[in-house]
Amino acid sequence: MDIEIKRDGLTLRGILTKPETSKFDLAILFHGFRGNKNDPFLLEIAKNLQDQGIATLRFDFAGLGDSDGSFTNMTVLGELLDANKILQYAESIPNVQNIYLVGHSQGGVVASMMAGYYPDRISKLALLSPAATLVDDANKGQLQMANYDPNNVPDEIPLINDFVAGGFYVRTAKTLPIYEVAQHYEGPVLLVHAGNDQVVNEIASERYHAVYKNSSLHIIPGADHSFYEKDYGQQAAELVSKFLNK
Repeated sequence: MDIEIKRDGLTLRGILTKPETSKFDLAILFHGFRGNKNDPFLLEIAKNLQDQGIATLRFDFAGLGDSDGSFTNMTVLGELLDANKILQYAESIPNVQNIYLVGHSQGGVVASMMAGYYPDRISKLALLSPAATLVDDANKGQLQMANYDPNNVPDEIPLINDFVAGGFYVRTAKTLPIYEVAQHYEGPVLLVHAGNDQVVNEIASERYHAVYKNSSLHIIPGADHSFYEKDYGQQAAELVSKFLNK
């Protein structure tokens, strides 16, 4: 089912899939930095969860995929605003019992902070190569393969595939209180990190594991950040579905 919601004049577009049962749990899936709701890895996770009778809700953040907005205006703070509206929509769906958050890469950062803001509303949290090292990178002047002067941040930072990040993205990223907010969530947490991640060092998941009170950490050897090659995506998706089905 195609879904549209509004956030500050922008239309966010997503997909809701529900089982044919009177009541069900719902997982909200958040994509990464330059991703979208139809990333192969998210689709793999969604399929596994749907096979287990768990509803899934996945949206394009503003400026990406089919949603309104410009990528150059994208920030983690903006994605938190998107996520807040997405959560409000999820809570309005009839017959939903438990709400889970699942986030990949920067979507993992958003999911972790949303769980910290709403520890009373989120039943379980799954983070997949969560990109919390974006704070370290912003302070070093690195954004994926682009470099800039962190003390003189440009208004625009060209990236690969014609993406252009805005200077405000890295200015806000420098001081994001990711772990400080995340640690307010005390529910069950699954951490899955790619063992050959060239984008986000696994220290990000290790730091999450250190601040959470109820977490498990799994490293998938050989997997890259996208979990794309071989059966890495399926391995991660199975870990998520087993975790949410416990």
